Amino acid sequence: MWVSSVTTPAPEAPLVYPSVAFRPTQLMVICAVLTALVLALAAWAGHVMFGVFFGVGLALGLLNALLVQRSVAAITSGSHPLKRKMAVNSATRLLVITTVGLTIAWIFRPLGLGVVFGLALFQVVLVLSTALPVWKKLRTGDPDFPPGGENGPTVSSGNPASIADDMFKD
Repeated sequence: MWVSSVTTPAPEAPLVYPSVAFRPTQLMVICAVLTALVLALAAWAGHVMFGVFFGVGLALGLLNALLVQRSVAAITSGSHPLKRKMAVNSATRLLVITTVGLTIAWIFRPLGLGVVFGLALFQVVLVLSTALPVWKKLRTGDPDFPPGGENGPTVSSGNPASIADDMFKD
């Protein structure tokens, strides 16, 4: 027997506003430092191009994150944002970035695999850089804005973690 269930967050859970979640400037600095470090190690190992391709992978990951931020802001700013629009946008963007990354890796193999490693490491950095500040806010119970203010919870415009609760299903 098939049972469908819906999970909702516990009402007593502390409210964490997503304004701390996505910091593109911080990500860019982390990517630059990682690129410099990997480039130096690759040069020391005699494979400078691996470091260059690794930096390209990190740049593609950062580009993807910025495009996510832009598309979420554009889609949720409408009067009736649809989840389908966001899903199609995400699938298209990921298809393009994956195709570019794998094409570079294939054409410039074996050193071109640095692009794939750069993309993979960027995802780890992105998750850590967004999860750690939110985790810290949850632990301290210090939200950006007081819950239940005069206008209610605020959704941070332009933040990929700020998806409105009233987003329509299609």
